[in-house]
Amino acid sequence: MNEDSTRVTRRRVFHIPGYDPIHPRRYRELYRTEGAKQAEISGYRIDVQAKASADTFSWSVNASIENYDVAARVDVLVWSDIVRDSMAQSIPATYLQLLQTAWIYISTGTLRRLMWMRKGPVIAALYPVGMLLLQLLVAVLLGRFLGNLVQGGILWLLSLAGLSAGFFFTLIAWIAFLLKLGIWAVVVVLLLRWFKSKDSKLYAYYLMHDYAFSARLWGEHPPELEARMKEFGDTIAQAFMTNVDEVLVVGHSSGAHVAISVLADLLRDGRVPADGPKLALLTLGQVVPMMSFLPRARRLRSDLAFLATQDRITWVDVSAPGDGCSFALCDPVAVTGVTPPGKRWPLIMSAAFTQSLSEARWKQLRWRFFRLHFQYLCAFDRPKDYDYFQITAGPRLLADRYRDRPPSKSRIDVAVSKYTSLLP
Repeated sequence: MNEDSTRVTRRRVFHIPGYDPIHPRRYRELYRTEGAKQAEISGYRIDVQAKASADTFSWSVNASIENYDVAARVDVLVWSDIVRDSMAQSIPATYLQLLQTAWIYISTGTLRRLMWMRKGPVIAALYPVGMLLLQLLVAVLLGRFLGNLVQGGILWLLSLAGLSAGFFFTLIAWIAFLLKLGIWAVVVVLLLRWFKSKDSKLYAYYLMHDYAFSARLWGEHPPELEARMKEFGDTIAQAFMTNVDEVLVVGHSSGAHVAISVLADLLRDGRVPADGPKLALLTLGQVVPMMSFLPRARRLRSDLAFLATQDRITWVDVSAPGDGCSFALCDPVAVTGVTPPGKRWPLIMSAAFTQSLSEARWKQLRWRFFRLHFQYLCAFDRPKDYDYFQITAGPRLLADRYRDRPPSKSRIDVAVSKYTSLLP
């Protein structure tokens, strides 16, 4: 360790997940299993224990890294209940969301501008639209086919019986027509329900709800999330009153823009003491432009511009071109078009999946897009300078770890967004 570095012995870590309805227990188990793998690969020790907490879901970590012992507590700041509530939509309501969300992104020109940067996340955004429309088309065509089959069969039987006109024939023909419509409707409903039941594999409904959640207020945070973010801020502020060396906030996926706004509020309100623990922000696989490019995202754009100049925080943004669900190596401040004078943050760096994963491991994961989106929280079998477990449980401050690390040469740091207005 560099002699100018501050050695960390105790750390508080706050993990803000993305749009995820799953119980936060999954993050503890992911940390435990992947941390053990990384420790074995990299030659250090890490021990994870469940921890009871009334306010958050947390666990304790005891590690020995670089011949130093470090104790950390990791808290998941939970908003999965808000996610689940937003996903509690009927099938017709989901198709209405599809139309509304597509209209917002297309009519504002946001979709076109997002595609200028990275096509991967835009394809991911278009996937649920295409998949849901395909499901509807299959259901309609199959329902029509079966309905026509039954109607044709009845009319064929009537012709065999020598009936081709008259009251009885007309009555049966009308019954056959109504039966066709009934079969059509039943097949459509049952098949769409079946498709929805398989969404744990298809992810169409999940992703549609995700994008609709960000877009439904044209870029504003929903009131229920704003209220939860205030609670997050209160929880993080309490950590500065404890005996720790660093308070590290991790925002993954859409949790990144939540973390940005929460920390911007804390700094504006003077709740980060100058003589207290160091504050650090680690954003992973961020999708900030999906929200910051929308016309009413003034709050988020203001937070981006504010946080970019602050000297009481270290902000490192990690992504990888191999992650098709993130805006890899896109500087969220710069591409949003709100770069302020004296910009310091974020440091844009690549997790370089194709280099930090062995060829065999990359081959296993390459087409598992959603699994790759979580790779930042997992072990690398050929680790370079990004190691999630050393960052969260190692003896170096985030500021010291990447003090001399240049930003990625492949970063995108030009203004792209059409909308750049800030809060008054």
